[in-house]
Amino acid sequence: MDASLELAAARVQGGCALAIGVFDGVHRGHAHLLHQVRETAQRLGVRSAAISFRNHPRTVLRVGGQTTYLTAVEERLRLLQACGVDYVAPLTFTKELSQRTAEQFMELLVQQLGMRALVAGPDFALGKGRGGTLPVLRGLGERMGYDVVTATPYERQGQVVSSTGIKALLAAGDVVKAADLLGRPFRITGPVVQGEHRGRALGFPTANIAVAPNVHLPGDGVYCTVAWVNARRMDSVSSIGVRPTFGGNLARTVETYVLDFNGDLYGKLVSIDLVQRLRPELRFAAVGELIEQMGRDVDAARHVLAGEARP
Repeated sequence: MDASLELAAARVQGGCALAIGVFDGVHRGHAHLLHQVRETAQRLGVRSAAISFRNHPRTVLRVGGQTTYLTAVEERLRLLQACGVDYVAPLTFTKELSQRTAEQFMELLVQQLGMRALVAGPDFALGKGRGGTLPVLRGLGERMGYDVVTATPYERQGQVVSSTGIKALLAAGDVVKAADLLGRPFRITGPVVQGEHRGRALGFPTANIAVAPNVHLPGDGVYCTVAWVNARRMDSVSSIGVRPTFGGNLARTVETYVLDFNGDLYGKLVSIDLVQRLRPELRFAAVGELIEQMGRDVDAARHVLAGEARP
């Protein structure tokens, strides 16, 4: 899609202070940056705005540059709006866009969004070959009529919060610390699809959640979770992995057992918030051993969700 048309669709009026990025996860660091965007906008008497690339630039700039995301585009845009900016403009990063010089890209932002200020971190750069460093952008701003504001970085417990760091925590199964950096529990969303019905046969019927292949999943294991269906909150236990007791899968699966629920979830959109990892995924020698462990997992989850103890 043409970048000019995508930006024009945001219909920004009256000029804006702007931040640019993927904003994957919309974590505490992003919220800190957007707070500075709002402050800058108020100082200049304009609106606040954010451009969120639908796809990570590396998917275009690198051969085989696939990546996973903490949040789907629609969820990311909703979270950005919840941060209080006046406008959120999704933008597709294309080969054509990657060939624009910093000057050409700044001209686009001034023309389509009325950009009056760019708020960015000290290492920010854009344009072909990342030639648009902050000093270069400031020089262009003197001619085009916009300011460049260097944002202060956000640290939590002595470390800069980043999407990459959160992904590493999730890969290690540390959903508690990941939630602290995100500012909310990590969430997985997808429709419930037909599975092999093994959970039902074991006495723990599970909902098999179909997850898009580019979603960043936490490390394999069993997690205490909260499931959301049509805004209804339900305690649950979720398993992420390859089901080694039954021979293993080529693809990882996400299965959720909703506590004290007997309804039909097939076809429904379900979200699960990961509260705490209960244990790693294990291979059991006998199905009976797995059933006993699943019972212990449910008990542990009830305690965690009741705030009584941590296993």
